[in-house]
Amino acid sequence: MGSKKTVCIDGLNIGGNNPVRVESMLKTPLADVEKCIDEINALAGEGCELARVSFPDLKLEDNLRTLIQNSGVKIMTDIHFNYKLALAALGAGCKSVRINPGNMNNVEGTKEVIRQAKDRGAVIRIGANGGSLDNRQMEAAGGDRAAALVQAVEEQINILHDEYFDDMIISAKSSSISETLRANAILSQRHDNPLHIGITEAGPGMRGIVKGSVGIGSMLLQGIGDTLRVSLTGPNTEEVKVGYQILRSLNIRVRGYNLVSCPTCGRRRIDVAKMTGIVTNLLPSDTLDGVTIAVMGCEVNGPREAASADLGIAGSPDGFLIFKHGKYFASVKECDFEREFIKIVDTIR
Repeated sequence: MGSKKTVCIDGLNIGGNNPVRVESMLKTPLADVEKCIDEINALAGEGCELARVSFPDLKLEDNLRTLIQNSGVKIMTDIHFNYKLALAALGAGCKSVRINPGNMNNVEGTKEVIRQAKDRGAVIRIGANGGSLDNRQMEAAGGDRAAALVQAVEEQINILHDEYFDDMIISAKSSSISETLRANAILSQRHDNPLHIGITEAGPGMRGIVKGSVGIGSMLLQGIGDTLRVSLTGPNTEEVKVGYQILRSLNIRVRGYNLVSCPTCGRRRIDVAKMTGIVTNLLPSDTLDGVTIAVMGCEVNGPREAASADLGIAGSPDGFLIFKHGKYFASVKECDFEREFIKIVDTIR
């Protein structure tokens, strides 16, 4: 979406004119490889395209290899402190590794990782995190965490460029939206490499969804971001769902159908929340990507406010009005609704 350059992770193109990718991270320790595979399968079912996995111990190399060989999602290993872990990950067949410039201080070791990545056609993500900045970086930036994030990323970029390596994704994240926005705005102006975006440690439930959506959405609206992760304290399948919802709401990328429903008011003639659940359950799993379904409380805000919907229902004095593309299609009594709605859904698939 935003970068000029494209990288390829085992056939998955990121950056340039490619779609904004939705990714997540495994919550299960790599020591339990069978559960990791189950988690990967669940993520794949939600459309996850890249999954990061923590690789903290060289003893887990066989587990990592097994995961890579059995994964329906591209894998990126998450490396901290020890460059030898990155070398082992590349040796296990991983086509992308994330290194953290805040805790990877062995320059010669990093250079060896770069050489191995080049030989194996792998991608390196430079992932700076607000919580991993060292004192030197903070002091050099005058205490400005956003500036320190940029410095941390660029120090690592320079090492990669010194080795004539440019197959990289860059990332600067913080739990502060403003810090993250400023850091990424600077990086996007200075560098052509794909940017991974997100708000780290956004939190649980609604709190995390709102915080992550505001931050990620703000960057996307500025043309910043080629791949994203919504960091939630909770199931990672929810991270993927929210990621696609953000992209859909900004008309950047569509996966699955779009559901529109009114907030209800005193005019409502139906229980909109209840009907939304019923309609959702009636929609087939193969409903076309991008189809918009509307559930509206009354005939006043029905076809008019949801005129862009491919198919919608609105409460009426006698039951329901069904409309297609903003135009009246049929009136249906409550007792006949489910049967008639299923018939009409078949006409838009």
